[in-house]
Amino acid sequence: MVAFFNHNIEHEARRIVQNHDRRGRLLDLIRVRGFASIEEITRELGVSESTARRDLDVLEEQGSARRTHGGVLYAGGMPRLAEFGERPANWAAKRAIAARAVEEISDGETVLLDGGTTTYEVARLLVGRSLQVVTNSLPVANLFASESRTDLVLLGGYVSPRTGVCLGPYANELLGRLHVTTTVLSAAGIDTEGLFNAHLLLAETEQAMLKAAGRVIVVADSSKFGRKSLTLVSPLDAINLVVSDEGLSQAWRDRIAAAGPRLAVAAVEAAEAELSSETPPRRSRPA
Repeated sequence: MVAFFNHNIEHEARRIVQNHDRRGRLLDLIRVRGFASIEEITRELGVSESTARRDLDVLEEQGSARRTHGGVLYAGGMPRLAEFGERPANWAAKRAIAARAVEEISDGETVLLDGGTTTYEVARLLVGRSLQVVTNSLPVANLFASESRTDLVLLGGYVSPRTGVCLGPYANELLGRLHVTTTVLSAAGIDTEGLFNAHLLLAETEQAMLKAAGRVIVVADSSKFGRKSLTLVSPLDAINLVVSDEGLSQAWRDRIAAAGPRLAVAAVEAAEAELSSETPPRRSRPA
């Protein structure tokens, strides 16, 4: 009986997360386009018409969308950046992963950071370093905007109201002109096929980030492994380093090793003790 009850709780939790993610993608879609028909929504998101209409009803009640004949108009205001509104899930693990990841970054590098709560923690620990930072994330850019020791390049494009990231053709075009030492990416899910993202437009931007990079570091807590999402961003063998936490199973450690990337595992308790001093790990540029 207890197992059945726990199974129902887990199933309901997954359903809530899926609904939240899907409605976030829908909001991004109509914000980028201004107007989208029901046919476009069902095709782009891969959902039924009834699901699309239910999601639109929710967004309309929230004041983010307005239904019209044949489709929906964007009616939201400035981005609320919901993902940064409260402490994220697995926060201790994300902080530990960030602390381990910045050990791999040397002063003098050009570092490309995508949006997301884990990459935000990486960015926080890079403030004050002698770096050139490229990002499509408004929250990340804000950390470096008044930092004299860091050169900042902010990619333009459409802005996601949930995450504050710039994406779309303008961001992708600029990325095509750049080369960076290191790209740091987050992930909605990682499976044996590779790195996944739940947002179609953001996945395209992340693929452009991969092409611009001399090396790629993926930062993902252990809960992300064994999960797929809407779009495959990259196979595992295109990644140089995966940084996760000690909750990562041995089976997944073996799979990553077999696929090719190097794996770094962060010890959460040790990292929390070090971070309590608020002194970011630093490395000098190799001679």
